[in-house]
Order: sequence, then structure tokens, then C-alpha cells
Amino acid sequence: MDRTDSQHVAQVLVTCPPMQRAIARYQAILEKNRIEATCPEMVQELSESELIAMLKDYDGWIIGDDPATERVFRAGTNGRLRAAVKWGVGVDNVDFDGAKACGLHVQNTPGMFGDEVADVAMGYVIALARHTFEINHGVHQGQWPKPTGLSLRGTTAAVLGLGDIGQATVRRLLVSGVKPLVYDPNAQTPVDLQNQVERLEWPRRIGEADFLIVCCAMNAANRGLINADLLRQCKRGVRIVNVSRGPLIDESALCDALASGQVQSAALEVFEREPLPSDSPLRQFQHCLFGSHNASNTAEAVDRTTHKAVALLVEQLKQPSR
Repeated sequence: MDRTDSQHVAQVLVTCPPMQRAIARYQAILEKNRIEATCPEMVQELSESELIAMLKDYDGWIIGDDPATERVFRAGTNGRLRAAVKWGVGVDNVDFDGAKACGLHVQNTPGMFGDEVADVAMGYVIALARHTFEINHGVHQGQWPKPTGLSLRGTTAAVLGLGDIGQATVRRLLVSGVKPLVYDPNAQTPVDLQNQVERLEWPRRIGEADFLIVCCAMNAANRGLINADLLRQCKRGVRIVNVSRGPLIDESALCDALASGQVQSAALEVFEREPLPSDSPLRQFQHCLFGSHNASNTAEAVDRTTHKAVALLVEQLKQPSR
């Protein structure tokens, strides 16, 4: 049967963990659009070799944080693959040129969870300022710790990136009385923020920041943006929050700065390697707070993003076969 036949059931591989965990909620919309979804067992992402072996058997792919390389796309399109959508905002794992060379137009779902990630970013800022996670750990251990915190009002935060997540984070900082210094060479300042933030060329005046909050997209040019040289320019005792992508921070340099006290603490939602390896040197720093690349994962955000991803995939699947 031709794959464009109205009775054909499209086989779709889903490698986005939040969508996988909620897949039962979407059976009706999948069935309505004659899609049968397969959710392979995984933790964060599949490997390139696993994808190469699997994708040839699928008409569509909803991509998570997997290595969506040209080799992967080529293996898929040499088989049945003809549609692909990146679930979520971040696309640093997708080789768009490689996909195009294979005849695929990969789309993503921007603007879906800026508020959700900003909520987590602000939660991390508060936790680092007031040592709440350290207090929690101490009480669990039978202690009664009372570390001296940092009042947010009057502090300064360097915010890297003024996209959807960065804008939402800045709004939360302003409510808390934090002065934002914003670094983004491309994004426009929203009207409501134009008189409330300072736009600066990176890394000018970075030494004024009490907090360094990473919200920017990752690309080849900014990998390792937070490195040893940059950390030396920061105020001693700076607190770092990363809700974007792990490789934006050189973890080896961060460990050195944490050990010396140049960085007071860090809240890392993402890492260079995920899940965080059991032997990662970061694990020795008890005054750091770790996430599991889960900041966007609320029922509401997953629902919005999944419906958008499915709609985009359906439109691609409707296109005539190559």
C-alpha cells in the first residue's frame, strides 16, 4: 500500500521522555490521525547507533535530545522515514543541513515552556541565595543548620539569553528586586522590559553579577562559553544557574572555581553528559544543587508541546512521498 493512502497507519518513533511517559493521554489524537507510536525504553536519549538501527522502520520521528545527525537521518530515509519533528525548543542536537540533504524538513516547537523553565530557574536562584537545599539535607540528617543567606533585593543577575525562557526569567527577577544585566546579541527586548533591563555586550560588567543565569540556546560558537577565563572575571562568590544546555559550561573549570571559592555554588539542571556520570567531579560539591534536565516537565507544558509536535508531524506525513 502506498504510504500516502488514507488508510495507511503511520509508524512513528517517539524518543522524547516527557511525551513517552504521558503517551496514554494522546492515544485518541494519534488514532484520529492514523498514527501508531512506539516508545523505546530509554533514560535521556538513544545513541546514534541505536537510532541508525531503528529509524528505517518508521515513517515519522518525534525527536528528543538524541543525536539527530546526518548519518541517522540518512539511515532513516534509506528506509521509510519521511517526517521528523523536534519536541521542544532546543535544537542543538539536530543537524538541519544533514536532514535537508536527506530530503527532510525538521521542525521544532518553540515558545512552549518559557514560564515552566523560568519557574525552575527562579527556584534555583532562591535555593542558592538562601541555602534551602543544604538546610533540607541537614535536617534529614538529624542536624539543625542555620546558614546565613543572601537577600535577593538589591542583587544583580547576569542573564544569558533573552528568548522565551530568558524573558520569563527576567520578569521573575524584577519582581524579586534583582537587577538584570542581559546578554543576547540577537533577541529584541520586549516592550514591557525595555526600561527595566540593561543590554550589554558579552561579557562586559560580568564582575558586577551576584548570579549568572544561563538561558541561551547552544550552538557551535558558544560551547564552553562559561570557561576558566570567564569565571576569573566574575565576582568572587558568584552563584551560577544553568537551565539551558550542559556544554555551555566547562565543567572542569567550574569544579576548579567551586573548589577555590570563586564560585560560591551552582544549580545545574543540565550537564555535559546526561545522566550525570557517577564519577563526575561535580558530585563532591555538597553546596551545589542538581537537576535532571526536567525543568520543562509539567503536565500542562507537555500537553501543549505534544499537541504541537503531533500537528506538525501530521502535516509532514500528509505531503506526497519523495
